[in-house]
Amino acid sequence: MTAAAEARAAPGDGEPGPFATALTVAGVRAAIAPVLERLAISAKDRERERDYAFDEVRALARAGIALVGIDAGEGGAGGSIREVTEVVIELARADSNVAQALRSTFLLAHQVAARSDLPHRERMLARLVARDLFAGTANERTGAASGQTTATARRGGPDWIVDGEKYYSTGGLYADWFSTQAVTADGQIVRFTVPVDREGVQRLDDFDAVGQRLTASGTTRFTGVRVLAEEVTTVGEPEPDNPWTGSFAQLYLAAVQAGIAARALDDAVAFVRERARPIKHSSAASSAEDPYVRQTVGTIAARAQAARAVVVLAAEQLDELRGRTGADLRQAGAAAAVQVASAGVIAIESALAAAELLFDVGGGSITDRGLGLDRHWRNARTAANHNPRQWKQAVAGAYHLTGEEPPTSGLF
Repeated sequence: MTAAAEARAAPGDGEPGPFATALTVAGVRAAIAPVLERLAISAKDRERERDYAFDEVRALARAGIALVGIDAGEGGAGGSIREVTEVVIELARADSNVAQALRSTFLLAHQVAARSDLPHRERMLARLVARDLFAGTANERTGAASGQTTATARRGGPDWIVDGEKYYSTGGLYADWFSTQAVTADGQIVRFTVPVDREGVQRLDDFDAVGQRLTASGTTRFTGVRVLAEEVTTVGEPEPDNPWTGSFAQLYLAAVQAGIAARALDDAVAFVRERARPIKHSSAASSAEDPYVRQTVGTIAARAQAARAVVVLAAEQLDELRGRTGADLRQAGAAAAVQVASAGVIAIESALAAAELLFDVGGGSITDRGLGLDRHWRNARTAANHNPRQWKQAVAGAYHLTGEEPPTSGLF
């Protein structure tokens, strides 16, 4: 029985459940440390063999990794957005596939922590506290315009019957719950969350990108899936004071890039120390003493530091939004969205550069497929393609030049 299932089958009222111990950020980080170590050691082999880290992901869930940032009084570990972001960076440093796969769970946890008016909030909080994992996407591969929904929802008594396919279902193979949307005959969009084992839900392992191959980001198929009336919310909520609700989602992607850059540094150092040999005309007795290898490693370290620094700084600005309302929150939210966008640019470019420079610390042997070092560039490149950084740069430029607010599309 999974941890989530155990929690849903917890003892009766007044009896301690399997997760009765109070959480702290330090406690969660200590608990996940050995799991991250296992992930880091096995990452290259699992990617080569397409071997998903089911045991490790469930161990992370049991440790309460997604509860960092949720108030301790509600069963979370407490902590700031910066502390959540630091956990994500370390997770991506161990295995960026797993970090990406858990993104939907972290995004839901952030919404629960930040919004008292979140639809079905108490239900979602209870599932998070039970260590459930989430996936979800609105994306489709139907040939329709980007963002258009063609999955259909028709009435089945008081409930809905849904048919359609969703792609980029990141984390879908790990998840207990799946969130998405469909369109009714009269054009209304309905959003819903259903358990992944509901009849008619099929998860396919068909994601075939050059990188991030083990993020379980393939197709989720709905064939006559019954969605209960109480599981549905409709689109069309009034605009909040801070309409840039996607800022944390974009910060998360930047944190994944910072983790990739950090891992490129780890692997560069390990290769130089353990395997590299000086080239024939080098005056150094070892690669670690070669001035150009040292320069390269120093440059990789600078890139990794830059990525981490801008991501953490942007997280701190998101933390400063707490407690603000009205026009003050809108103004601060726009500034934070721009800072997150700029952080994403630096994190992406730093990760790509670090992953490429990694190969300059060795000779031909560093390109051996068995080392799997090409995965860092492939993973950074694939993650970067979610949200083109040219748009982020242009939006930031417009904001600084004219004060134009960034779009509220969720990509800033």
